[in-house]
Amino acid sequence: MAMMPKRVKHRKEMRRARDRKATKGNYVAYGDYGLQSTEGCWLTARQIEAGRIAAQHYLKRQGKIFIRVFPDKPVSKKPLETRMGKGKADTDYWAARVKPGTVLYEIAGVPEDVAKRTLVRIAMKMPVRCRFIGRRVTA
Repeated sequence: MAMMPKRVKHRKEMRRARDRKATKGNYVAYGDYGLQSTEGCWLTARQIEAGRIAAQHYLKRQGKIFIRVFPDKPVSKKPLETRMGKGKADTDYWAARVKPGTVLYEIAGVPEDVAKRTLVRIAMKMPVRCRFIGRRVTA
């Protein structure tokens, strides 16, 4: 089942695009290793779910996966060969707004080499370039 909000204040949203770097959610907070996007995009609920399934298949019930993005933006799309007008279309899918630097997934409880291979498999499913990062240690 794809992720989507239980309820929203407004059913339809405007598109709005911002190309700023992420200031929130740009470091590993819950796990030991993370997958960070280097580009901005709208990540659909299906893409997020595909990444989760790829990670769980590879990890085989070991470790813990944290998904740091949530699809809360409704994206509407008119059917093909439809004339202009007649109002805004219904919601086609839900998307998460991803800025450059946003951490998408985190993994805890597995060695670094296993985490790296798992996150590479998730990165294959993502529509943007991603990089492997570790937890910042403060002394």
